[in-house]
Order: sequence, then C-alpha cells, then structure tokens
Amino acid sequence: MIRRSAVLVLLGLLAISATAATLTGTVTNATTGKPSAGDDVALLGMSQGMNVLAQTKSDANGKFSFNIDDQSTPHLVRVTHGGASYFPQGGPVRPGATTVEVNVYDSAKKLDGVATNVNVMRLQAEKDTLQVLELIAVKNDSKPPRTLAGERTFEFYLPAGAHVDQAIVQGPGGMPVNTTATPDGNSGKHYFTYALKPGETRFEIAYHLPYAGEATFAPKITDNIQHFVVMMPKSMNFEAKNASRFSPMNEDPSATVQVATGVTPGTDLAFRVSGTGVLQDEQRGGAEQAQGGGAMGGDSRPGGGLGPPTDAPDPLHSIRWYILGGLAIVLVSGGVFVVSRANQHGGGAQSAPVQAAAAPAVVPTATPAVKDRSTLLLEALKDELFQLEVERQQGKISQEEYEKSRAALDQTLSRALARKSGS
Repeated sequence: MIRRSAVLVLLGLLAISATAATLTGTVTNATTGKPSAGDDVALLGMSQGMNVLAQTKSDANGKFSFNIDDQSTPHLVRVTHGGASYFPQGGPVRPGATTVEVNVYDSAKKLDGVATNVNVMRLQAEKDTLQVLELIAVKNDSKPPRTLAGERTFEFYLPAGAHVDQAIVQGPGGMPVNTTATPDGNSGKHYFTYALKPGETRFEIAYHLPYAGEATFAPKITDNIQHFVVMMPKSMNFEAKNASRFSPMNEDPSATVQVATGVTPGTDLAFRVSGTGVLQDEQRGGAEQAQGGGAMGGDSRPGGGLGPPTDAPDPLHSIRWYILGGLAIVLVSGGVFVVSRANQHGGGAQSAPVQAAAAPAVVPTATPAVKDRSTLLLEALKDELFQLEVERQQGKISQEEYEKSRAALDQTLSRALARKSGS
C-alpha cells in the first residue's frame, strides 16, 4: 500500500512537471533603445476569462519571469509603462512558448508628428434614417517614437443631430476593441481617451441621423488630412459645394467614391447627399451573417471579395484598403458580444442602429495567410475582455454589468477554446 501511494505521488509530480514551465521575457523601451526597468508586468490567463494570474516588475535589464502551471492554454503578458498598456506583438503566448518580448514607449501629453492620415465617411440611407460610418486613421510618426497619452488624445466633430451607435479603436498591430466617443457639450465635438502609440491607430464611429431624402454635411477640418473620402451607393447622389476639391475614384462600380487630397485646417469640404441605398458589401455581409457563414465562410479576401488593389502607381493606391476593405472578418465573430454590451449600456433602442451599421470599414493590415475562424474569435474575445477589465477599473460600468458581461464572454471563450483544441 505504501509503495502504491508513492508511485501515485511520483506520477502526480511527473504530470505537474510536464505541464509547468517558466516563461521569461524582456521589456525594451523603444523610445530610448534600452531595457525598460521597473515596469509593472502581469501574466493573464485566458482559459476561463481574462484573469491576472501573477504580477511582477521588470528588473534593471528589463527581464521578468513567470511560472506557468498549465501550458495547455494560451496566456498573455501585459506591461504597463507611462500609463499605457503594451502587449507582445504576436498577441497571446501560445502553449509551449518559453520566451516573450514586449516593446514599450515613453509617454507625452503633446507630440509633434501626430496627424490624420485618412478620414473615410461611408454613407447609406434607408427610409427616414441616414447611417454613417466614419473611419479615421491617425498616424503617430513622432521622432523619437513616443506614445501620446492623456485625457483627450484625439478630438473630432460629428454633424448636428448625430446619434453615436458604436465606437471602435484598433491600435498599431492590435485587434479592434470597444471605446467611448465622449461628447464635449453641444458643439458636436467629441474626443477619445486612448493612448496613441507609434504607428497607425484607427478609430471607427458608427452613427445615424434623421433623414428626409437629402442631407448637407459641412465637415469641420481642424487638422491636416492626407485623404478625405466620401463613399455611398450609386443610387445616392453626391454634390460638393466646391466641386474642384473632390475627385472621383472609380474602384467599385456599385459605389460612388469621392476623394479630397491634401486637406488643410479650415478647408471647405461641404457636400450634399440625396436619395437612398445600401452599400453592396453591407448587403452581402448581412446576408452572409443571416446564413450563419459570415465573412469566414465565404470569400476570405480583404473587402469580402472585392479583391486586392491594383498595382497602378497612383497617389490613391495607399488608401484603397480603407475604402474597399472591411473589418467584418473579425466583427462577424465577436460583433454579437460588442452589440450585446452596447445594448446593456444604452438600452434596447440602440440595437437597431448598431445592427444597421454592421460590417464596419476599418481595414486590418493585409496578412499573407487568412486566420481560421476559431483563432479570429479568440483574438476578438481577448480584446473585448481587455476592454471590459479597463472599464471596470475606470468605474465606467457597475459590478453587476461587469459580472454579466464577463460570464457571457467566459462561456463563449470556453467554447472557442474547445473548438480550437479539437480542430
């Protein structure tokens, strides 16, 4: 009996040693090019939600380590530096990985080299509602590279009477997460409180307006914008106050695309739209979701089948992805959770506008291979859990709202992990 018990204990120790491992990492300050010492480093578990499993600080050489008891599930490393959170470029630490590297940047409240790269307005109208999806890409090209942090890192204006349905942000190399477009009085000004890291950050704001068959927009330009784009169905009409400011871009036969290049503060970009219609990719995205396939099950090319841009060397080549592409690949998987949480915050009245603005137009960087559906779902859930934790820490949601959202996300995450391991 004693010998049998000893064998069982030995087998248990062997099983533990087989799954336990040490994860080591390095934090580098990419602003100075030196190791970053004294940063808060957290190990997050992803098997049953986003749990903080362990915490430490980077040493004088930027090094840190964690003991991982279960290597069969993915983990994530979060480093906090200068009030901003940073994660490994590759995302979660996959099972079996033993090392990880994280780059951080010094923060500043004011920076040169931060400017709007592209502002795209996608419009469509049905009955008495005009739906607008604005994509704003902000480039942080500061020298040396630093993160713009503070209460109002980016300000923008929406038309009078606009009702915001949803706001999403995607940091450089990251996945899209929910954010808040905070109004500043009744002037139409809104602002984001989101750290702008070196590289391109993409904001996406879905809103709707009452519509009586025509509407006039007078964008308030307060920054230099490389490209200002207006896109709508061919069945709708576009008329610019100053026609010389816009040029047509004939990329999609089903849509009207007008582009103003080299826009400076104070430029008059007023335009009028009339008629009704729905953008073709919005119709296709809704049909695919209704069939259960979504963007995952059909054409996996960016833009849902519109195809990659041509190789023609014209000045607008660099912005075709913004105009033709879509983020439906990620949001078809995780959108139900985003919409669910939006309804919790804003009530049932928001559900229709958010659904109508489905398949937002943010375009992720093109990758050589298309990720499988389970991986995309896991990544979308990861970022939604991040945002949930941030909102709880900032006091933006109640404990009851947090627990309900967390329980729903945990259940879905468990199913996604089970599908992933079984594939």
